[in-house]
Amino acid sequence: MAALGSHSETSTGSYRANISSTTSFTLSGFPEVEGLEHCLAALLLLLYAVSILGNILILFIIKEEQSLHQPMYYFLSLLSVNDLGVSFSTLPTVLAALCFHAPEIAFDVCLTQMFFIHFFSWTESGILLAMSFDRYVAICHPLHYSTVLTDIHVAHMDISIIIRSFCMVFPLPFLLKRLPFCKAHVLTHSYCLHPDLIRLPCGDSTINSMYGLFVVISAFGLDSMLIFLSYALILRTVLAIASQEERLKTLNTCVSHICAVLIFYVPMVSVSMVHRFGKHAPEYVHKFMSLVYLFVPPLLNPIIYSIKTKEIRKRLCKMFLEPKL
Repeated sequence: MAALGSHSETSTGSYRANISSTTSFTLSGFPEVEGLEHCLAALLLLLYAVSILGNILILFIIKEEQSLHQPMYYFLSLLSVNDLGVSFSTLPTVLAALCFHAPEIAFDVCLTQMFFIHFFSWTESGILLAMSFDRYVAICHPLHYSTVLTDIHVAHMDISIIIRSFCMVFPLPFLLKRLPFCKAHVLTHSYCLHPDLIRLPCGDSTINSMYGLFVVISAFGLDSMLIFLSYALILRTVLAIASQEERLKTLNTCVSHICAVLIFYVPMVSVSMVHRFGKHAPEYVHKFMSLVYLFVPPLLNPIIYSIKTKEIRKRLCKMFLEPKL
């Protein structure tokens, strides 16, 4: 019995030591493309460069072009800053895993990266909602536009979006830190995501899973419903316009925002569904969906707005096509 008790204590001590030794995670990278890591790294670096340069250009043009000092473009500026945040949040670990073959990431650093990735994701959802409200007021109540969307009101909306995102994501690292991580510490991606991290603890992660689902429904779910409602009201107003030419012209002012909404929500919903209901799907499916979710919006948003916004398009042409004296 004494020997059994001694063995039990040793096992318990070993178990606790195993839990307490959780100081890092291993980022799995992309073993499915073994031998093509350099090509993949070059492709991802090119996407990062295009995304970062595109969003910086959008910010520069809005700052310099006086005609773009309007609420819609203030929101677009915040969207570009947010997309830069998404890119810079994932860039260090993607570079480390693919280019420098350093897949280890410290536990606290991983939680910090997770915080910022989800913070910027939820902020983007709020910005897209604010932009839909801007389109709703501009089309359905044009006479009240200048009084409803003043610079002060826009600033308050921006601050509210940031505070809401911070409050929603703030509990996540603390909820994870209370759990014992005694399983294999290998993550599916080259960056830290909450759905990926809650697979690893050997303790009960039900609270983490339920809180994550609550936030997804209360933030993304509510935002998407309000965006849908605003466009239903916009469509009703547009259909009441007698001239078909005026209808098309009015709807054209919404095309950029509709594209931005689709390229954000479709990958986001897809990756959430794959993580929660496609647990038996191959790992490369999870990785591909997360890459689309994190890379596509920052990459395509500046391209879409550059193509569809006349003032931005003209300024870009002036910058790159006009001969320099």
